Amino acid sequence: MRNPLLPDSPSLGLTPQEFQGFRTFIEAESGIALGEEKTYLLEGRLKPILSRFGCNTYGDLLAKAKANLNPLVRQKLIDAITTNETLWFRDKGPFVVFEDVFMPAAVQRLRNGAAKIRIWSAASSTGQECYSLAMVIHNYLRAHRESGVQPGQFEILGTDISTEALSVAQLGAYDRFSVERGLDQANQNLYFKQNQNFWIIDPQLKKIVTFKKFNLLESFHPLGVFDCVFLRNVAIYFSFQTKVSLVRKIRALLPPGGLLFLGSTESLTFMQHDFETKEHQKHVYYRAPG
Repeated sequence: MRNPLLPDSPSLGLTPQEFQGFRTFIEAESGIALGEEKTYLLEGRLKPILSRFGCNTYGDLLAKAKANLNPLVRQKLIDAITTNETLWFRDKGPFVVFEDVFMPAAVQRLRNGAAKIRIWSAASSTGQECYSLAMVIHNYLRAHRESGVQPGQFEILGTDISTEALSVAQLGAYDRFSVERGLDQANQNLYFKQNQNFWIIDPQLKKIVTFKKFNLLESFHPLGVFDCVFLRNVAIYFSFQTKVSLVRKIRALLPPGGLLFLGSTESLTFMQHDFETKEHQKHVYYRAPG
């Protein structure tokens, strides 16, 4: 049946040549390595944006992205292929370690004169990870009556390559489905206010969280130094070589004793000399030596 949105299209299917072209382009732009089995997934993700940019075929879309005459084409392509699956306190374990191991050490550093404690969520998606960490910080300081240490002495940076995901994170407004995924009632009552069909994050949390568009293939130097990095469920989409480069760049911006958290199915067995593998309550995390 002819597609009325693409009246002159000779073929709406993604050809093998087009798939290879997108595959090369996407990895060069974002680091995401698509396997041969991802043809139909990519076709489904890209199909909705063909008509938006007046493309009759996927080849036309790829040509426009490469020409970069309209930067929005590239951005929408990247938005389409990135996976923004996330939820509050995802996998629990890293947040247990963050509260039990990282927070006491961070508070002590601040008492000893440190100006700031910096935390980076390197694939922050729609913001749930960053705001979950902010909740842990607020809850910890309140529970331990740390009157000499304030939440404002912590700085959480959330970065992502997807502008669509970042717009949600920066707004800090979530629908019922999103707000109930992993968020217990106590934190919901403490840190959200309902506004019709949306739950709005507490401004006190937003004060210590900043979001920024950032490509993990870029230099990390402008970001500065961090005491803790969350790199969860993103490196699994990269090639081995890109993954090694990424971890080495993260190691360079962590001070001795800095912590790195990966996803529950990820490990650093391929780079054992760069980090010390630690465990707390059966949850694995990584520590910069020294």
